[in-house]
Amino acid sequence: MLRRLVAGLAAIVLVAEAAVLVLVHIVLGRTTANQSMSIAGSDPDVMAKATYAMGAGMGAFLVLCAVLAAVAALRDRSPGRFARIVLISAAVTHGLLGVLAVVLIGWAAFAATTLILCLLVLTLTLYAAPRDGGDDGGGNGSAQPPQPPAFGELKPTGP
Repeated sequence: MLRRLVAGLAAIVLVAEAAVLVLVHIVLGRTTANQSMSIAGSDPDVMAKATYAMGAGMGAFLVLCAVLAAVAALRDRSPGRFARIVLISAAVTHGLLGVLAVVLIGWAAFAATTLILCLLVLTLTLYAAPRDGGDDGGGNGSAQPPQPPAFGELKPTGP
């Protein structure tokens, strides 16, 4: 129950973050285009279009992460390999953004990115843990880890 709730909440928060980032990039792109800003002689139209494209790319990536988290919540199953890689990359990105946010923007932005990072990591770790009393995913039908051999049964492996 908890892991479905966390994955669903992560999906909702990621969609909200995607919407905010797309809106911010639209405002930045329009500001750049309207004021004909240029950095070191760069074309303002190219800069505005690049800002729009970056906003669309970031929004699409976050929506993809939200869809993958929502699928994990609806199925109540661990994300697949591709989904896990995408969610891990989103978590790493949010960790790096959190460090930059506290320096450049402030503690509120750091708290927001850290909240999203925590939701992503919690989603990944809760689905990696075996269910209570269920199968651990290893195919042996028990949730208990294999026991190490007794001390007397250990044999040296060196030459």
